[in-house]
Amino acid sequence: MTSVAEPGGLTWLSTSVSDPRVLPMLRELGHEYSTRYGKDAHGELARYPAEEFDPPHGVLLLLLEHGEPISGGAFRRYDAGTAELKRIWTHSAHRRRGLAKLVVAELERIAAVRGYRRVYLTTGPRQPEARGLYLTAGYTPLFDTGADPESIGPLPFEKHLTGRPAGSLDSPEREV
Repeated sequence: MTSVAEPGGLTWLSTSVSDPRVLPMLRELGHEYSTRYGKDAHGELARYPAEEFDPPHGVLLLLLEHGEPISGGAFRRYDAGTAELKRIWTHSAHRRRGLAKLVVAELERIAAVRGYRRVYLTTGPRQPEARGLYLTAGYTPLFDTGADPESIGPLPFEKHLTGRPAGSLDSPEREV
């Protein structure tokens, strides 16, 4: 477990799925998925072994405010050059603050430091907020954006990363 403070009282925490501070994220994601898709989401949330989100191939980040998790996300190794983003989340009481965009950017920085050159992800057709997030964050949709999302199923996106960014969680400029 590592952490680093940000201006404004926010703290990044790199942790594991077993950390009790991850539970609010998993609970709220499960509720959100179940509400939007009308089925129990526990299978989806347990789809990948927890160790896939551990270093060196993965990471699970929480963004804390006053010690409480308010946003987070993870990536896992998709292939040798690609990280797959998973579980991007912002607590319902903290939405519309740009936190998910901060999480995605930090995950991208860590992925680049770890040698990944591409980020891949999918989001569900009933998650227009996520679709908008990835489009504004520079992701390329790998589907026909003019088609009905329900006819596509999971909506895939990709983004190519360049270089090792300064100031990332794993770089010497930001020891944790």
